[in-house]
Amino acid sequence: MSYAHITGWGKCIPPARISNDEISQLVDTNDEWITTRTGIKARRVSHVSTAELATVAAKHAIACAGVDAKDIDLVLLATCTPSTMVANTASLVQKNIGAVGAAAMDTNAACSGFLYALQAATAQIQAGMIKKAVVIAAERMTWYVNWDRRDSAVLFGDGAGAVVLEAADTPSGLMATKTGCDSEDRDILHITNFGSDIDKYSPAGPSDLLFEGREIFKRAVKGMSEACDDVLSQADLSLDEIDVLVPHQANLRIIQAIQQRLKVADEKVMVNIGEYGNTSAATIAIALCEAVEQGLIKPHSNIMSAAFGAGLTWAASYIKWGERVTPINTSDATLPACDKTGLELVSAAVAACKNTD
Repeated sequence: MSYAHITGWGKCIPPARISNDEISQLVDTNDEWITTRTGIKARRVSHVSTAELATVAAKHAIACAGVDAKDIDLVLLATCTPSTMVANTASLVQKNIGAVGAAAMDTNAACSGFLYALQAATAQIQAGMIKKAVVIAAERMTWYVNWDRRDSAVLFGDGAGAVVLEAADTPSGLMATKTGCDSEDRDILHITNFGSDIDKYSPAGPSDLLFEGREIFKRAVKGMSEACDDVLSQADLSLDEIDVLVPHQANLRIIQAIQQRLKVADEKVMVNIGEYGNTSAATIAIALCEAVEQGLIKPHSNIMSAAFGAGLTWAASYIKWGERVTPINTSDATLPACDKTGLELVSAAVAACKNTD
């Protein structure tokens, strides 16, 4: 059997930042209200496209793996905020990184997207269809935000993360996974005025990101916990064998609920929601990179990851880390300079939202 080793990892974090105190200038809220309910202290706002975020993250991951982009067989981009729908955004990333001839595909499972994409790329490697893949999760969630709505304005941020997968004979990489979707109540988390169902000849107004927070909380904890139980059973893994928990960073309370369910100590849980907010599909990809950078992930670590997103999609994965935790090479890829603050970047959108009231 072939395995899909994670041999490279990289991220792209936009430099512009909006703190809780700053966001309180836009909506009726304050740092204490946001922090106690979500664990978020700040979020990043991108001055570039989703494709550019994805490109920089992918270049770092490819350099880390020490591979040539021309040898990549598949560029798989998890996003619900694509730069373009047709052509897909992955094809632009493929062009940008020089992965000549590689298959290129976007996938949208919202916040569960990275784990869905990791499963899809791993399966192709295990089937012998490809040898190398770069799996990216990149989002510009602030593009969707209605800055006149407190419940959603405080939650979301932008960013990207990526991993390189390579075929190998020794056990490592994605070892067990469970994905699914509770579509019965898919409307409790959705974006309005977007997609081909709307009348393109009538003014639709700005897109709104709408959700029922309490109901989503209950379903997220239930869906992620049950998926984790399934993965533990598949992998014949006991709770005390989990070395690191890398959960979706949507809400600190949800992270803590999953942590308690899996009986994972605080020092084994990767949490970075405080600085980035919810970057949807990108949260786990970014958190995975930072867990390696911070030394939380060590050689041969047993990693559990779980996510829940719009749809209502859910996923859990057991990843067996390989031997290496340091990059083979590094990339000088970076975003173009940003000459605006986070508040300045969203000022036009803020004004537009208020004018529609």
